[in-house]
Amino acid sequence: MIGVMTRWLDPDEQRTWRAFLTASRALMETLDRELQRDAAMPHAYYEILVRLSEAPGRRLRMSELADASGSSRSRLSHAVARLEEAGWVRRENCPTDRRGQLAVLTDHGFEVLAAAAPGHVEGVRSHLFDPLTPAQVDQLRRISEAIIDHLQPDRPA
Repeated sequence: MIGVMTRWLDPDEQRTWRAFLTASRALMETLDRELQRDAAMPHAYYEILVRLSEAPGRRLRMSELADASGSSRSRLSHAVARLEEAGWVRRENCPTDRRGQLAVLTDHGFEVLAAAAPGHVEGVRSHLFDPLTPAQVDQLRRISEAIIDHLQPDRPA
């Protein structure tokens, strides 16, 4: 766009941006590595299992599951296929829409999730919350919510 001035980051903003990027990446890589080691699943699969475990009847339309887990429909379909192979999830036809499919968390999948959850929660606690003061935790939540409100203003509360 002609005539638009680039609003470059000042040194403090650049330092904040880089710290945020590095911390976010390091946290997610660490949690993913720990889930792989302890539960033989990537964080993306864990997220899918959690979303299904929290849904009524432990089932969600594939499109809703993709939205809830922040995944593309094709990436989610591939992940669900892998979870089906493991016996953790099964697909069912949607009773109200012949084109739609539901992802359903199996009892075995729920057991796998229940076994993985304590270690994952401990990782979140030790890597995210333990290094912070209670005031910093509150600030992190408020900052995160402000960013979400800006980027996803139509999301349900």
